[in-house]
Amino acid sequence: MRILAATSELFRRQGMTGTGLKQIAQSANAPFGSIYHFFPGGKGQLSEEVVRVWGAMYGDLVMTVFDACPDLLTAIDVAFRAAGESLVATDFVDGCPIATVALEVASTDETLRIATADSFNDWIDRGVERLKDSGLDEDARRRLIIGFINSLEGAFVLARAMRSTEPLEAAGRMVRAAALAELEALKE
Repeated sequence: MRILAATSELFRRQGMTGTGLKQIAQSANAPFGSIYHFFPGGKGQLSEEVVRVWGAMYGDLVMTVFDACPDLLTAIDVAFRAAGESLVATDFVDGCPIATVALEVASTDETLRIATADSFNDWIDRGVERLKDSGLDEDARRRLIIGFINSLEGAFVLARAMRSTEPLEAAGRMVRAAALAELEALKE
């Protein structure tokens, strides 16, 4: 798990292509040969495992936020605010390793493209299920959770580049407004 954790941390900070196996071994405080022992497929296999394991963990994190909040609008506010706080705490270095890998390999590595798509689809499916009690139909829940993920991941990219939480604040307000509009439509 140390190798996976170190790899995820490095991917969040500098991307997959900017991360070498020797750097991973050093960061994990592991012998270089242990990477090939546990991941005989090398960096490709290790990268896929990071995407799958950490993709599930990030999904758990978002569901924890949603579960801890009394309603959908509060969950949206908390999620975007926490993302901004996380970026500020890391001096805008830490992003999402799943999105970072997806951006780097979507058109060049089918195995990793599928792994990132599987993670995103898992987040969508879990979000749609989690919003079941909102009263929204499945299509509305799906649109909303896809918009949530799109906005959060896109805002991470802009916030890191601009070194500002403004993109996260703006995206959070837009997602909240979309959710409020969907909820208000239920009352009509």
